[in-house]
Amino acid sequence: MDSTAAGFAFLFMPTTGLDLLVAALRTRGWRVAGAVEAGGAIALRELADGAALARGLQAEQAPGRYRMTRDPLDRYFAWTTGPQAVKPLTFAPSEALWRVSRDAAGRLDFQPIDPLPPQLALIGVRACDLAALALQAAHFKDDPHFARRREALFLVAVQCAHAASTCFCASTGDGPTPQTGFDLTLVELPEGFLVAAGSARGAAVLADLPLAPASAAQHAAAARQAEATRAQQTRRLPAGDLRGGLLAALAHEEWARVAERCLACGNCTAVCPTCFCHAEEDTPDVGGRTSEHVRQWDSCFAEGHGHLHGFNVRPDIRSRYRQWLVHKLATWHDQYGRSGCVGCGRCIAWCPVGIDLTETAARVVAEAGA
Repeated sequence: MDSTAAGFAFLFMPTTGLDLLVAALRTRGWRVAGAVEAGGAIALRELADGAALARGLQAEQAPGRYRMTRDPLDRYFAWTTGPQAVKPLTFAPSEALWRVSRDAAGRLDFQPIDPLPPQLALIGVRACDLAALALQAAHFKDDPHFARRREALFLVAVQCAHAASTCFCASTGDGPTPQTGFDLTLVELPEGFLVAAGSARGAAVLADLPLAPASAAQHAAAARQAEATRAQQTRRLPAGDLRGGLLAALAHEEWARVAERCLACGNCTAVCPTCFCHAEEDTPDVGGRTSEHVRQWDSCFAEGHGHLHGFNVRPDIRSRYRQWLVHKLATWHDQYGRSGCVGCGRCIAWCPVGIDLTETAARVVAEAGA
């Protein structure tokens, strides 16, 4: 892919212009969120003003390891990914979908519960998470809760200037440069930012700022940065027909080997930006006169998730891990026309025992085809 999003006119914004961008968003009614350090990790949190946007954050990531560090160049966006990004804001971890109440005559009245998400601008969204959001949108295409939450978000994407050791978005075709799905996109350079609009509301915000076209030298610098970030990525998914290779290897002994290490904790599904498994339950009030139907995140690694009519279709960790990886990398092609993995590497970093799905997939496919 090109170093900058294809077909977009890039302007140059000095580093000091970041405060002006935040101010312009706030003037147009958007609350603004950006990167902060929270709980020993990078998180996107609402900011009081532009001065609150963190600078110099970075994180060391490896299988089963995530440690905060400092960027020696003191950049705003040298970090790669934290444990969560956009998904919790569109597919809420827990939310009531509808409410039922009983009147004095015993009649039931069902009422939808419409979410009221804030108008929130996220600064620092990565290409892998934009790709994941597109997959979530394909799954929740008829879900009004997802639609309302997505419409409330203004997304400011950023080209990754650094790749963690767990990143492999280049091999999935999803990064490191955002190509679509954003309102604005930034490329951070030493002297400032290249910025372009990807939507009408993004163009309206840019019109509020005194910016000039980016130079040829700045475009060249952005290209070199993108190539350097791609070159940093040492992990990758196997090339070729992963769907066919994985589906042909459902009895492979590698699934049992992985199960000996896997804790079935569900961390990988919790941090994965595309996973959408959920459970639904009815929660009555204390008086028993009203009840809410609640949707909350679940995981295919949970024992209860596989229960079906008195038996469990995935009774052990071996079958649960296999279900997760084969669905993610193979049968998503049948549902959505592509893999469900965007190469963010979160599942590798946040797995307590450091299981690496790229290694598992490569081993299964290679040995199955041998």
